[in-house]
Amino acid sequence: MALSTALSALSASAQDRPPSPVGVVVAEPEELAVSSELPGRIVATRVAEVRARVGGIIESRAYEQGSNVEKGDVLFRLDRARYEIAVEAANAALERAKAVLADARQTESRYASLKQRNVTSEAAYENAEAELLQARAGVAEARAQLRAAEVDLGYTEIRAPISGRAGRALITEGALVTAQGEAVTTIQQLDTVYADMQQPVSELLRLRRALDSGALTQVEPGAAQVKLYLDDGSLYPYPGKLLFAESSVERSSGQVTLRAEVPNPDGLLLPGMYVRVAVEQAREQGALLVPRQAIRRDASGAASVFVVDEAGTAQPRMVTPGRSIGNATTIEKGLSGGEMVIVDGFQKIGPGAPVGPVCWTDPAEPDTAAPDVCARRLDDLSRPDAE
Repeated sequence: MALSTALSALSASAQDRPPSPVGVVVAEPEELAVSSELPGRIVATRVAEVRARVGGIIESRAYEQGSNVEKGDVLFRLDRARYEIAVEAANAALERAKAVLADARQTESRYASLKQRNVTSEAAYENAEAELLQARAGVAEARAQLRAAEVDLGYTEIRAPISGRAGRALITEGALVTAQGEAVTTIQQLDTVYADMQQPVSELLRLRRALDSGALTQVEPGAAQVKLYLDDGSLYPYPGKLLFAESSVERSSGQVTLRAEVPNPDGLLLPGMYVRVAVEQAREQGALLVPRQAIRRDASGAASVFVVDEAGTAQPRMVTPGRSIGNATTIEKGLSGGEMVIVDGFQKIGPGAPVGPVCWTDPAEPDTAAPDVCARRLDDLSRPDAE
């Protein structure tokens, strides 16, 4: 009896006090991205190990190590002497084959004339005709050998097969290289890079169940945004896009590899660099998001918030928090769209206390408070009093 009287006295005292100013936000349903933060490594989009296509002695290096090169740029030069000699020999062989062809044509023409006058046998004419065909084939073969010799001579200049950044030289002047032997340098394309990341299968299964239940909607890989965080924790300024997820699971780790494509105009991302990758994998419709500081927890860990009811009083509400997004948290249960949640000033109020709500703005994220929605909601709340 005494306790009931005391609570009634406290309630009456709270209602008699003037409204306490509190900062509020309106929990409006919105579409939110469902992202996963995964560890990743940077990979070059294209890598070419440059090798000599003919053997020889390296005469000179024609590029600056670590510089950008264009496809076709000369990187190394080999000794050309024996390949120039081979071209001259092939040229001489072609001229000799042409001379043989000219002689074979004259012979074939002479035997054809003799055959018409029945002065020579059919077999003799056929032999002359066959020698003409062989001479023509000899010219074609000599031309092919000349082209092959010229190609080999051209290969004495080792050129860049792709555009990109050329690495350190793996051989020096005076070294002997063989055709298709060890790489002489490596070129990597870095204007756009890949970020390869690993995601546990358990996370993918939870995401798939949420998609199948309709709680989340699918985001197509090409439309999914990707954000990178560098090793020092800073946000990389250029967002990327998710390309695909592997269709198999690595046996040793139980993880699936995902690949994103990221612009790299400044050359800041280098192959092998460690990054944290925030990948948008789905969309949540009708999510309720409130600032994290609005959520209170009791000794047992249960979460609650204060909401402002139609009478302008503070009412506690047990809630189930979801995932964190920046300085805010989604509310999965216990809150309805359009309700005003007290963010600032609830330390001085209790259940049923009259409050004077004002729209609250997060200094770090001004857009989170949705001030226009809040202002309209406060206007609706004040109309009954005005009447």
